Amino acid sequence: MSRRRRLVIVIAVVVVAVVGVVTVWKMTTSGGTSATRREADAFLDAWTRGDTIAMSVHLDTPPPDLAATVGALTHAAPGTTLTLHTTVVHETTSTTAVASYHARADVAGFGPFEWDGQLPLTKSNGQWRVHWDPSDLFPGLAVGQRLTVAEKWPTRAPILGAGGDPLVSDQPAVSVGLEPDHITNLEDVKTTLSSLLSVDPATVDRALAAPGVQPSFFVPIITLPTNTYNQLRPRLAPVPGIVFQRTHSRFAISDTFAMHVLGRTGEITAEQLTKLGPPYAVGDTVGLSGLELVYESRLAGRPSGDLEIVDKTGTVVRPLQHFQGTDPQPVQTTLDAATQTAAEQALDGVSQPAALVAVDARTGQLRAVVSRPLDQPFDRALDGAYPPGSTFKVVTAAALLVNGDSPSTPAECPPTITLGGKQFRNFEGEAPGTIELHRAFAISCNTAFLGLAAQLPHDAMSRAASTFGFDVPYQLPLPTTGGDFPPPADDAERAAATIGQGRVTASPLQLATVAAAADTGQWRPPTLVLQPTDPTARPSTAPSLAPGVVDALHTMMTEVVTSGTGRAAAVPGQDIAGKTGTAEFGNANPPSTHAWFIGYRGDLAFAVLVEGGGVGGETAAPIANRFLAALPP
Repeated sequence: MSRRRRLVIVIAVVVVAVVGVVTVWKMTTSGGTSATRREADAFLDAWTRGDTIAMSVHLDTPPPDLAATVGALTHAAPGTTLTLHTTVVHETTSTTAVASYHARADVAGFGPFEWDGQLPLTKSNGQWRVHWDPSDLFPGLAVGQRLTVAEKWPTRAPILGAGGDPLVSDQPAVSVGLEPDHITNLEDVKTTLSSLLSVDPATVDRALAAPGVQPSFFVPIITLPTNTYNQLRPRLAPVPGIVFQRTHSRFAISDTFAMHVLGRTGEITAEQLTKLGPPYAVGDTVGLSGLELVYESRLAGRPSGDLEIVDKTGTVVRPLQHFQGTDPQPVQTTLDAATQTAAEQALDGVSQPAALVAVDARTGQLRAVVSRPLDQPFDRALDGAYPPGSTFKVVTAAALLVNGDSPSTPAECPPTITLGGKQFRNFEGEAPGTIELHRAFAISCNTAFLGLAAQLPHDAMSRAASTFGFDVPYQLPLPTTGGDFPPPADDAERAAATIGQGRVTASPLQLATVAAAADTGQWRPPTLVLQPTDPTARPSTAPSLAPGVVDALHTMMTEVVTSGTGRAAAVPGQDIAGKTGTAEFGNANPPSTHAWFIGYRGDLAFAVLVEGGGVGGETAAPIANRFLAALPP
């Protein structure tokens, strides 16, 4: 959105509180008596400090608006600094003199502007004073004129998807608002806005009751893309009191599209104003969250500024200096619009907190990131840490296969097993007896995996976890949590870790990369932004899986979907592999559980989480089904 703001300044205006070093140099070797030099220096010193009371003391006829005039830049461009020094003083008569000075204004957010000026001095009743004239402040400045900086922000750059298409961009828009003195029936207004634009009637009441609202004011309610406005205008315009203003605004593909990742823009906060500094000012639009916040400087660029003399009406009398801005640059992500949309639709109607992450298994590039609910800023898809439960059996199965087991290895599946003094059970008490490892994986038998894993070398699980990216730092531009596999403290904790419990945690993002590694045989660190590149990023690597291990995992994860606990994820005509997870958490009895499903189809790997969702095969797997069914096979 292009923004233009006129900063009113009288160029030598700075207050003591402004951050920056301000100096006044006094030349005692210039002409004139010591009295004239002292008076000129004292006036310049007060002017530099923005001390208008002291300035008035040194003026023969101080104007009534001196404080407002001198303080204009302080309010419009905080951070500006001024350097002034007397160059020479000439006494023309016994009662008149002229002090020449040099000024440099470092206009906050733009750069330096220098000029040479003169201060006429007069002597009355034995005391020298500066004779007031607007040109004291700048040569040729007349009554009613002032110096301003006309600031113009460039249109904010878009955030792009993997294919280069905009995911969010500035577009022409229409602000739909109200003009109070034209409203004839407030209930009709509320009903219309509610039915056509889903505006809560309470929002209308708050807007109309806001401080400062006047009957003839435009009271903004909602901003629409131009095409949406064009469709709805015939139904909005006939309602008395509903009015419109053309504007620009920033829109994503949809209102909810990738909200946590892309972020949103809005009016700058006090904290950001302090952090970003000039030329940002109150009322500017900035990134408030997500990539909009992280890449604010790149997306916004820098404004240009024109230093000008204007009259009372704001008409430019004389241009003085142009400050060149910086063009904004887009940010290109790896997100795919179709995949992101399918992921968001798959979570529609899910009432509990939930997440879905999809990655390209061959590259690690994120294709979709969804976190719900939308009104919580926490991005659980990227930054949540949860027990992975039985989804971690992908890692445990890999450890067993690496250490000599095969899909056909016999495994006992009793209802309970005790290891390290702690009893473990199957989630639903199932006990089919002796089964093969592939079947134990398909039906997610805890006790079978616990029994087999108890025979592994003590470091086998840690090595397998590192192969799947656990304990590897992520290098994404947004807050992100990977997977954590702490060294087990004892046999009980070692056992719990093999079924994704104990102190093992993972984010949905981490488990999507686990599924991707099972798909391709190589764990790859996730990436989200293609441009700009991160010069500080360091490659993260993990050992590759042996081809025989990969083939076995493919077979076992496919069986989960065709005849195991993940049957609800199956989509006719699609080859899908996956693993369910039902992860216990908290201290309730029986424990509450998170519902997981991770998997892959072709080169697309993904993870689904529903917090407190119960059984993974019953809650998370159907979400995976909806996600994959919405995508082209």
